[in-house]
Amino acid sequence: MLPKWPPGTVAILATAGEGPHAIPVSAAVRAGPRHALLALAGSRRSLARLRAEERVALSIIAHDVAVTAHGRARVLEEELVEGVVAVEIEVDDVQDHDRPTFAIESGVRWRWTDADAERRDAEVRAALARLAKRRAASG
Repeated sequence: MLPKWPPGTVAILATAGEGPHAIPVSAAVRAGPRHALLALAGSRRSLARLRAEERVALSIIAHDVAVTAHGRARVLEEELVEGVVAVEIEVDDVQDHDRPTFAIESGVRWRWTDADAERRDAEVRAALARLAKRRAASG
C-alpha cells in the first residue's frame, strides 16, 4: 500500500526501455492505496518511454517515508493543463526501505526561483489534486 507523502515531495520516476532512465518529479500525488498520479511535460523523454514500455518505478523519500512503488504507467489525461500530461501509475508492489537503524527526517528541499514557474506549478498541482480526488473516489 502506498503511504501518504507531503505535497511538493520530490520523487524519482524510473522508466524501463533500452536502459534505465530516471528523473526527479515534483508533481506526484497519492490517488489511493494502489495508485499514484504525476504530471509530466509533454516533451519529456520519460513520457515517450512510458508510452512505449509501461513498467515504471517511483521512489518517494520524505519525512518518515522511504519507498519505491513498482507498477505500470499509463497516460490518464493528454492535457492536464496546457503542455502537461497526467500519468497514472497502477502500483503492483511497494518496496519499503524503512529500517530500524535510521530515520528519514526529510526529502529534497527545493523552491521555485521563477514566479511564472511557481504559478504554473500551482495550477498543475491543483489539477492533479482534483484528478486524484476523482480517481480515489472511483476506486
